[in-house]
Amino acid sequence: MEAAKAKAAALIEALPYLQQFRGRAMVVKFGGAAMNPQGDLADILFSLVFLSHVGVRPVLVHGGGHFITQAMKEKGLQPTFVRGRRVTDAAALAIVEDVLINKVNAQLVAKIEELGGSAVGLHSRHGRPLLGEKLLETAEDGTPIDLGFVGRVFSVKAGLINDVLDTGCIPVIAPLAVSLDGQVLNCNADTASWKVAADLQAEKLVLLSDVAGILRDRKDESTLIPTVTKDEAEQLERDGVIDGGMLPKVDACIRAVEAGVRKAHMIDGRIPHALLLEIFTDTGVGTEIVRSRA
Repeated sequence: MEAAKAKAAALIEALPYLQQFRGRAMVVKFGGAAMNPQGDLADILFSLVFLSHVGVRPVLVHGGGHFITQAMKEKGLQPTFVRGRRVTDAAALAIVEDVLINKVNAQLVAKIEELGGSAVGLHSRHGRPLLGEKLLETAEDGTPIDLGFVGRVFSVKAGLINDVLDTGCIPVIAPLAVSLDGQVLNCNADTASWKVAADLQAEKLVLLSDVAGILRDRKDESTLIPTVTKDEAEQLERDGVIDGGMLPKVDACIRAVEAGVRKAHMIDGRIPHALLLEIFTDTGVGTEIVRSRA
């Protein structure tokens, strides 16, 4: 009886959120533990299937850096990074496309179908949902840095993604943009996800990783900051509280809320049902970034 009461209480707590998010797009980005072979992939994907069945419109943007690095090393190529960006020459781009499309994207679509959902893979060989341009980096002395076929997303085919959502399917998007002249570009998945959320006018952007969220002390998860405003997050960056691999994630959240996404979240994908706990409970499990306290 107590277990049944607990389930009823959970449903009652979730009801206002179900009403609020029904019919709204929610962009979820996989990274860190979520894409780790040891991570509980089924738990996270089942949460997406659940959201789809209760009327939310989930969109999945995935990375795959671990698998790309592994594939490059197997072919005798040494991965090189500049400011967190993978230098992507023609040989590396062929591996990036193969891994993201034929391994990661295909696996995610198949697993969603296995769990009772419906999904459509969207990438540079199907739909071309992301339009991009070559990313130009410069050194501190102003010298150009050639990253190869690395790009940034400047536009998203929101109509295409909404068409997929209208069929009841979950769009599964690989971070491969295509330029106006047809060149495939390797893009950062965090950056791509905020642009997808912005162009879809999504209710939320959720970044799933292998960290608890924004911590005042990176060695102490009890210092988790549940909510920060855009301005507060930028101050934490200046203070050095946010640095390293957290910077692109936090910047993606900031850009999303600046572009009109109501809230952006950074949550720990290692926690069972982390996505549902963050969305459908009053306390949540990670850090949310909002435009203002108001």
